[in-house]
Amino acid sequence: MGNYLNIGNAGFQAIRKGLYIDKSGMISFINSTLGTTDKLTCVSRPRRFGKSFAAKMLCAYYDDSCDSRKLFTDLQIAKDSSFEKYLNKYPVIYLDITFFISSLTDIHEIVPSLQEKVLAEIRQSFPEIKEDTLIETLASAAEKAGKKFIIIIDEWDALFREAKNNTDVQREYIQLLRSLFKSSLTDKAIEAAYMTGILPIKKYGTQSAMTDFREYTMLQPGPLEEYVGFTEEEVKFLCEKYKMDFSEAKRWYDGYCFSRVRSVYSPNSIITAIKMGEYNTYWTQTETYESLKLYIDMDTDGLKEVLVQMLGGMECRVNIRTFQNDMTTIKNKDDILTLLIHLGYLAYHRESKTVFIPNEEIRQEFIDAVENGKHKEIAKLVSESEELLRNTLNMNEQAVAQALSLAHSAGTAPAFYNNEQALRSVIRFAYLSCIEQYQEIQELPSGTGYADVVFVPRKRSALPAMVIELKWNKSAEGAIKQIKEKNYPQVLEGLSNEILLVGINYDLSSKAHTCRIEKHRK
Repeated sequence: MGNYLNIGNAGFQAIRKGLYIDKSGMISFINSTLGTTDKLTCVSRPRRFGKSFAAKMLCAYYDDSCDSRKLFTDLQIAKDSSFEKYLNKYPVIYLDITFFISSLTDIHEIVPSLQEKVLAEIRQSFPEIKEDTLIETLASAAEKAGKKFIIIIDEWDALFREAKNNTDVQREYIQLLRSLFKSSLTDKAIEAAYMTGILPIKKYGTQSAMTDFREYTMLQPGPLEEYVGFTEEEVKFLCEKYKMDFSEAKRWYDGYCFSRVRSVYSPNSIITAIKMGEYNTYWTQTETYESLKLYIDMDTDGLKEVLVQMLGGMECRVNIRTFQNDMTTIKNKDDILTLLIHLGYLAYHRESKTVFIPNEEIRQEFIDAVENGKHKEIAKLVSESEELLRNTLNMNEQAVAQALSLAHSAGTAPAFYNNEQALRSVIRFAYLSCIEQYQEIQELPSGTGYADVVFVPRKRSALPAMVIELKWNKSAEGAIKQIKEKNYPQVLEGLSNEILLVGINYDLSSKAHTCRIEKHRK
C-alpha cells in the first residue's frame, strides 16, 4: 500500500468504528458509471458534509490491494447485484489536494510535486514503464495490469481557494486535470473518477474546464440527493438511539431541501451535537465562516436588504446562472448568494428559485458575521433585539413602535416595504432574540383565521406567548380587534399561562409604525 496508489481501507475502518450512518448505496450509483461515458463524477458539497467520508469509502471498496469485505457485508451495498463484481477489483489513486497544499511551502510547486510523487509510486509497481507524463504512465500501467485505474480526488478545488488570485497555478492545475480526464488516453487508463469539492468545476468564459464530468451540486444533486447529508429518517434514528430531542435537532440543523429529499441535515453538526450532548453551532472558525463574513460585508447593491429579509425568515429570489464557480469573480449580490449556497450558508428552492437561511445553526452564524462585520446598523439592531423583546413583554408600546421604525429604515428600502409581507420580514428580523426562548410560527391556523406571527415559549420557559397581527396602512387597534374577533389565542390555551396580543401597523403616508399591546383575557 502507498500514500497515493492503493492507500488501503484504514480510513474507512476508522469511520466504521465511530458514529456511522450507512451511505454505501452511493457505491451502486458509481458502479453503474464504471467504464461508461458517465464515468467521471464530480460532487460538490459544503465543508462538514461528509465528502471525505465518501471518498475513503470508495477507496476501501475498489482498492485491489486489500480485502474490505467485512467492512461492507452489513451495509446497503452488500445487497446490490454489483457488490461482488467490483469489490476490491481496481488499482486506486487517491489524491487529497488539501494535504498536498499543506505539505508544501511554495504553492507553485503543487502540480509538479503531485505528478512527481504519484509517478514515483506507479513506477515502483511498474518499473519497466518509462513514459514522462502521468496519463501516459497510467495508460501503460493499465495495459500491463489488464485493468484500468479509478482516480479519487478529495477537495479538488482547494487550490482555487488557496491560490484564488494566482491564475498561473490555476491554469497549470486545470491543464493537469484535462490531461487526465479529457485526452485520447483517458479511456485507456481510467475506469472511473470521483472528485469532491466545495465549488462546482471552475468556468472559463462560458465553458467548463472539464466538460466530460457529470456534476452533482447543492443546486442540482440529481440522483445523489439522499447522500448530500443525513435524511430526516436517519436523524430520527440517531436521536432515538442517543436520547436526543428530535424537534430541537430539526430546528438547529434541518432546512436544506431538494426535489425528492425535502429535509437534509448537516452530518457533522448532527454527529458533533450527539457527541457533545447539546445542540449548538459547530461551524464557527472554519474557512467558510471567514468567507461568510467577507462576502456579506461587500458593498453590493441590494445585499443589505436581502440580509434583513432572510434574517427575518423570508425567501429571496436569486439568479444562479452568472456565478463563475470561484471566490473571486463576484459581480453582484446574486453571485454572493449563489456562492453561499455552495458553502452551505444558504439553502435553495429550485421550484421558486429562491434562497433562505435554512436553520438555527446557520442563522447564528449570520448573526455572528453581521455583528463582527461592516453592516453596523444591522449589527446594532441585532444587539438591540433583546431590548425590543423586553419592551414588548413590559407592554411599552411607544418603545416597540420606535424600534420597529429603526429596523425598517436601517434594513429595507421604502419601495420594497409597501406591503404586509415586507412588514412581516422586518418584524421577524427585529424580534431575532425571540428565537432563543420561543418557537416562531407564521400564519398559524387558529380560531377562524390565521395569526400572522405567533411566538410560543420553549419548554421550561415562564415567558408569555405572543400573538402578533400586522397591518399595512390601517391601524394597530384594528389588528388587536382582529385577533380577538377571530379568536387567534385559542390554539395557545394550555401552552402558556399568559398570552400577549400585539397589534402593529405601518402607515404609508406618515411612514410611522404604531403598536398596541394587550393581555389576553379568557
